[in-house]
Amino acid sequence: MTSHIDARTARVIHFFENLTPASLSQLEALYTRDARFKDPFNHVQGLKAIERVFSHMFETLNSPRFEVLSADTVDDHAWLTWDFIIQRPGKKEWRIHGATRLTYASDGRITQHRDYWDPAEELYARLPLLGPLVRWLTRRLSAST
Repeated sequence: MTSHIDARTARVIHFFENLTPASLSQLEALYTRDARFKDPFNHVQGLKAIERVFSHMFETLNSPRFEVLSADTVDDHAWLTWDFIIQRPGKKEWRIHGATRLTYASDGRITQHRDYWDPAEELYARLPLLGPLVRWLTRRLSAST
């Protein structure tokens, strides 16, 4: 299959790779008013609710940013793979690997946004107190020995 990025997907990539608190005011150009957003921690509908998810990200994390690694558009759907980068004060950055599936409305805006990433591997296993337990449980449940 040949990778294809159309104008809608290129616009989304540019937006997320340059996302700032100030640029959240431009979400209406990207999402329909009743768009749905889902990730491991949020399941919301509506432009204001989606804006709150991203506002919360900027309020609680230090210098969050996205790097899109690959993208493909087929008909009214797009897949993106990305790294979400968090700068930890005094420590090296964390990269969370994930993917997004977008569904576009007839006007080219996003009507469904679903993020896929593994919080156990990408987040919980790295935490000082929770990490050892998550890593042990992962090994215990693994089919490989």
